[in-house]
Amino acid sequence: MRGKKLLSWTGPASSFGHSPSDSTCPVLLGVSLPATTGRHRRSPGLNTCGLVQGGTCRLYVNDCRCPITALQGRANGTARPTGGRYRVKASEPAVGTKTSTEGPQAKGGGPCSPEPTSPLLLVPPAAQTPDGSTVISGRGDMPELVVTALLAPSRLTLKLLRAFMWSLVFSAALVAAAVYSCIALTHVLCRPRRGCCGRPRRIPPACLSDPALGEHRFLTLKSSGIRLHYVSAGRGNGPLMLFLHGFPENWFSWRYQLREFQSRFHVVAVDLRGYGSSDAPKDVDCYTIDLLMADIQDVILGLGYSKCILVSHDWGALLAWNFSIYYPSLVERMVVVSAAPMSVYQDYAMRHIGQFFRSNYVFLFQLPWLPEKLLSMSDFQILKTTLTHCKRGIPHLSPSELDAFLYDFSQPGGLTGPLNYYRNIFRNFPLEPQELATPTLLLWGEKDTYFDQGLVGAISSRFVPGRLEAHILPDMGHWIPQSHPKEMHEYMWAFLQDLLD
Repeated sequence: MRGKKLLSWTGPASSFGHSPSDSTCPVLLGVSLPATTGRHRRSPGLNTCGLVQGGTCRLYVNDCRCPITALQGRANGTARPTGGRYRVKASEPAVGTKTSTEGPQAKGGGPCSPEPTSPLLLVPPAAQTPDGSTVISGRGDMPELVVTALLAPSRLTLKLLRAFMWSLVFSAALVAAAVYSCIALTHVLCRPRRGCCGRPRRIPPACLSDPALGEHRFLTLKSSGIRLHYVSAGRGNGPLMLFLHGFPENWFSWRYQLREFQSRFHVVAVDLRGYGSSDAPKDVDCYTIDLLMADIQDVILGLGYSKCILVSHDWGALLAWNFSIYYPSLVERMVVVSAAPMSVYQDYAMRHIGQFFRSNYVFLFQLPWLPEKLLSMSDFQILKTTLTHCKRGIPHLSPSELDAFLYDFSQPGGLTGPLNYYRNIFRNFPLEPQELATPTLLLWGEKDTYFDQGLVGAISSRFVPGRLEAHILPDMGHWIPQSHPKEMHEYMWAFLQDLLD
């Protein structure tokens, strides 16, 4: 590094879309990353990682996870691509920070010594433009044609892999559609009076307005303008405890936990985007993982908090795992029930074909309009069976509580938003393995019919030692928050006791 300076930038984190809870983050400029969807690329000399996901290029430096969405022109005017180069607007440094042209510093205060082959050393020349911005070459000294040629085999391989994957997915979707069509038709024949369509519920059940569960409110999200419905109780009693539900559920699935923890926490159960009284965009692209994580961030900050205890189940847990990876400063603790990170699930299912059969409904939901039709036939009998089955469902679920879930699904278009979550689940395949570090309590039912027990060991292998507390609960299924709330509460109180002390 002697005699050669590495251009860096230090300033307000918000300038590059960084989490508002982190004041500053050093960002290395002039590093070009191949646009490989969902893949990480690491520099051998520095702990630096780039991620391109959902059309957005992200650069991570020294494990400081600040996504530089500017590299694809999505940084709210902070940067924009200009014909193979990136035009970076100058920003005022934050108070207490300083701008430097030195490279990253080692722990002892001296300069780091990355390997000479590190691409971060190939910093292209910068030039000033009349508008005061700096233009930095995106490829260093290597001709773009050469770079394209070198990356062509990798890009072709990835395209072929994705094409093969989608052919398998849609083949499985057609098989699942045939099976579920037979099931739905059987329900119609056994109960002809119900007909082929679902009966819309006109009046919400009384249990949805139980004042003991909390106060109903709405929050308009800063990043998208979408309005989310949530139920809140215990504000001012302690830290924020945020609940994320799964499918086919809504905020009401956390009724036991809202009663239990409101004395020591500010408990908030949201209707996720597309569910319940929350806004439900029709476009499939409105339900990508990136947008759903941004919703969670907006909820935490919009409620006036800088971090939370994140409690999640099923689909909500898939989002929580991802959120803890990309927004770690916003999550103090996590409680996860019956779900694995997407990258863990992907790798495990590839080696254990039985997991695909357990999750066969995921393939059905890839198809347009047909899943909505099948699930609503015979007055939503497939959903009723899912929730009330004597072995696989929620025991002792009353008719009123069942209607609390079916009420929103029975409204026009009520199933489309929730199913759009599944229609985006293969978008970022294949996924790179990710290290998990947020202190987490994982609860797993021994008799879960949707997820194999072996996933618990696979999750443990990805965790930083000492950060995961996992329990496989005997004689319990998938719906632990509703089927065995007392046991879940005991584990949660013990896990959170040091925060209360």
